Amino acid sequence: MAYDFDAGLRARITDNLAAHDRREIAGAGMRHAAVAIVVTEHDETREASFWLTRRAAKLRRHSGQFALPGGRVDEGETDLEAALRELQEEMGVVLGPDDVLGTLDDFATRSGFRITPFVLWAGGDFALAPDPSEVARVFHVPLSDLDSPDIPHLVASDTPGRQVMSAPLASMGHQIYAPTAAMIYQFREAGLHGRATRVAHFDQPMFARQ
Repeated sequence: MAYDFDAGLRARITDNLAAHDRREIAGAGMRHAAVAIVVTEHDETREASFWLTRRAAKLRRHSGQFALPGGRVDEGETDLEAALRELQEEMGVVLGPDDVLGTLDDFATRSGFRITPFVLWAGGDFALAPDPSEVARVFHVPLSDLDSPDIPHLVASDTPGRQVMSAPLASMGHQIYAPTAAMIYQFREAGLHGRATRVAHFDQPMFARQ
């Protein structure tokens, strides 16, 4: 079922995330990063969607992988400031604190980052201007993709007792892996449906651990 991009959806996500008991990671010795799950209107179908990028092939880290807009938190920045800056640098979109609907749980990566995911609302007409040095392609993923019964997809990790999590996104025809898959899955659970679902225990595949 498609999600309408309207005030009712915005209020629903905002209320659900306000009720979410967010878990932070202290991050001692970890590098900090922030990403943006941007809810917007699909450029063709007009249904509610979010932006997902494929990182440029020449990037030093995680080249060619699927990712949410975001990156490392610079010295003197807050996590939110970093997420908004990265969104502008990568996508050419300027949003502000008033566009924030809420925050999901921090996620610790195998590469030593603590990622803080912010959920934002992009309600205007945006002419995306992706930076080709960072972004190879932008996907407009319908929120309805996230309701697939195949999400989450779990396989055994090489670490005993853990599972690698992924999310097959039908409109893209691709499988997205943790950490990105874990964060969009928690957005589905906590943001769209108000369910207290945790994702910190999910593992990443080998190629995403650099």
